[in-house]
Amino acid sequence: MNVLFLCTGNSCRSILAEATFNHLAPAGWKAMSAGSRPTGQIHPRSLALLARLGISAAEYHSKSWNDLPTPPDIVITVCSSAAGETCPAYLGPVLRTHWGVEDPAHATGSDEEIDAAFMTAYRILRLRIETFLALPLAELQRDKTKLKAELDRIGTLIP
Repeated sequence: MNVLFLCTGNSCRSILAEATFNHLAPAGWKAMSAGSRPTGQIHPRSLALLARLGISAAEYHSKSWNDLPTPPDIVITVCSSAAGETCPAYLGPVLRTHWGVEDPAHATGSDEEIDAAFMTAYRILRLRIETFLALPLAELQRDKTKLKAELDRIGTLIP
């Protein structure tokens, strides 16, 4: 199964999710990330956080949803409607869910406060990804309605 983490800029949240998912995923599951209007670069704080956590980000880059290597089976949007962001709507025959997370790229304050915003986004995504990967995936692949319900529920989890 191919999972696409989608947001607008593809520089922070979707990259954190892609790298974390691929770090934890079982064989046969692969994450990708993309943006509807990619910034063209990964936010340096995202890269620094992943490096501190021992998660390789060497193969990742900010890209458009038009540049995906393979079509996704599941699309997870991670933009935050609370911040007034417009979430891109991926078209195509895929299972869709929304896991809104505040964009740490817009955090202000001291370096510690900004780093904390990146860590908060990572912790939310990590909890949701771990919960997703703990599901009976083989069974749920056969029951898309149940999988959709589980993914929607997971999108509400906060550590």
